[in-house]
Amino acid sequence: MPKPIFVLSGPNLNLLGVREPDIYGRETLADIDARCAARAALFGMAVDCRQSNHEGQLIDWVQEAREAASALVINPAGYGHTSVALLDALKTLAIPVIECHLSNPAAREAFRKTTYVSLAATGVVSGFGGTSYELAVEAAAGLAGAIRS
Repeated sequence: MPKPIFVLSGPNLNLLGVREPDIYGRETLADIDARCAARAALFGMAVDCRQSNHEGQLIDWVQEAREAASALVINPAGYGHTSVALLDALKTLAIPVIECHLSNPAAREAFRKTTYVSLAATGVVSGFGGTSYELAVEAAAGLAGAIRS
């Protein structure tokens, strides 16, 4: 089996289902992780889903992905708008990077319209709730060569 797709979720995403459900939905992160695993399995791949509220931990996982992952899906949450350090870590990757957001940042507050992560991302999926993660995993699988046309 190929290396897994790392699926990283940033700060406050551990509170999905209870935090601002009108924006982020009622699904929990565990629900979304299960959907990601099912989607990856369709392409003969696995996911390694992780969440942290700590910027340094996310950076450590991005660095780990350099050797251990076939692709990376990341929902940086608030760190997307603030973390040059996360951008610098992502720029070290030679694997596909898919930025993922539950909501559509372009349709929200002005400070959410730009993310540093986008500067290193191969592509961005946003605005589809939990399905954004599934679509990002599918894109990552395709870019990693698991989907043949």
